[in-house]
Amino acid sequence: MLAIDRLLSGPRALRSTWRRSLILRVTSTTLVLSLLAIGLLGFLLLSRITTGLLDAKERSAVTEATVGLSEAQRLMEAADTGATTPVAGRLVDTVVTALAARAGSPGLFDVLLLNSGQDEAAPERGTNLVTEASVPSELRQVVRESLSQAWTFSELRYLDGRSVPGLVVGAPLVIPTVGLYELYFLFPLDGEAQTLDLVRGAVVVTGALLIGLVVVVALLVTRQVVAPVRTAARTASRFSEGHLGERLAVHGEDDLARLAASFNDMATSIAEQITQLEQLSTLQQRFVSDVSHELRTPLTTIRMAADVMFEHRDAFDAPTARAAELLQAQLDRFEALLVDLLEISRFDAGVAVLEAETVQIADLVQRVVETMAPLAERAGIHVHLHSESDETAARIDPRRIDRVLRNLISNAIEHADGHDVEVTVASDEHAVAVTVRDFGIGLEADQLEQVFERFWRADPARARTTGGTGLGLAIAVEDTRLHGGRLDVWGAPGDGACFRLTLPRLPNADFDESPLPLARVDPSEAVAVTAQAQP
Repeated sequence: MLAIDRLLSGPRALRSTWRRSLILRVTSTTLVLSLLAIGLLGFLLLSRITTGLLDAKERSAVTEATVGLSEAQRLMEAADTGATTPVAGRLVDTVVTALAARAGSPGLFDVLLLNSGQDEAAPERGTNLVTEASVPSELRQVVRESLSQAWTFSELRYLDGRSVPGLVVGAPLVIPTVGLYELYFLFPLDGEAQTLDLVRGAVVVTGALLIGLVVVVALLVTRQVVAPVRTAARTASRFSEGHLGERLAVHGEDDLARLAASFNDMATSIAEQITQLEQLSTLQQRFVSDVSHELRTPLTTIRMAADVMFEHRDAFDAPTARAAELLQAQLDRFEALLVDLLEISRFDAGVAVLEAETVQIADLVQRVVETMAPLAERAGIHVHLHSESDETAARIDPRRIDRVLRNLISNAIEHADGHDVEVTVASDEHAVAVTVRDFGIGLEADQLEQVFERFWRADPARARTTGGTGLGLAIAVEDTRLHGGRLDVWGAPGDGACFRLTLPRLPNADFDESPLPLARVDPSEAVAVTAQAQP
């Protein structure tokens, strides 16, 4: 297994380098395209040169063979007109000698004078130890049948074992007293082969030099373009990390200079807007905090008066008694909103403190479920608690987690639509998880992204007399985040919703997966509509 990992690590590292290096991609692409282009051009050039050399050699060889054949035929005609005709061997020797002299030294060509087959005893001659195997049998058959000149490229073989490429030109020749012979002129092409080898070597060397030069040029040009881009990437990265004073140096007036100037303008604009937003956020947080604190005193006074009126409502007439009850209910709601606003302002100011202690999460969940039982009874449903682990101890702030669980379970009861609510607790070595599952109206996919926003309500038209302050889930997210945990949500229209709270055993400790699935549904479906409230 380790050997396989080592074998695969090389290709993975190469793919990673390929994806991350623009210089490598551009240079490699240039190299490959240059190889293809120069290879194609070299092939075409060599083909043209080879064709030109062979065509020129073929024309000159056929012309020379035609002239030699005419001379041999003239010698045979002259021998036939004498008083006596020489013997066959002497005639054959005369033709071969004359043609060998015509070939010169070193020989421009070799000669083979072969019997066409009428007389097996007829003499055959050749020059320079060239063998009969140099003449292809197909060429001999064409010469015998057509009784005309024919030629082909072939390999010339010699008695000493040498062989060279060559061109063989053959034609019929009538020798008196013997009959029909075949006269072959064998033109060696070793000179042309050397020329082609020289040209091929020159093309390869020139192509390699050109490719190297193109790659070097591409590398230099790419570096000129990539270097400013890398600088811009580093500057943008530092800018995104909060260094709002980072800017690019502008050199010249080209496209890269205009890009740098545009980036600087954008960075300046973003920095100004961020500063304005920070100021507005600070003002907003201060306003919420100040207003929340300032409202505490008048609210306390109003609460005292309202409590007195509520306690003596039996002494009032019916409309006044009803007004006292409404006042009491709305004061409760207003006080809850004020408490939530104060808590949110603490999170915004960064002064929220975690008071952790070791708690059995299962026991805490059970107490919350028991507390929520009257609310569930009024809704006509039951809250079922399932514990899948015996050991659920974790260091948490029980006040904050109690608030998170109360919020999740009360929301589930409110939206259960007459169906029971399932609460499940489980744990593993690193984390403890609680899921709250209802089977009510559910959530749309686009609502999952907004469910943790402040003052967001699933049904904007729902009367404000039902439901909470709209800050419960936002506070639950902050409480969870303070522990280093995660709060997830799943929902589907008509199939209810499921919230999952996952907390590490120790505050802000790492954990990979939650001990509980997000919902008891098809995992692919849950993943498709899952939103997380983790930063």
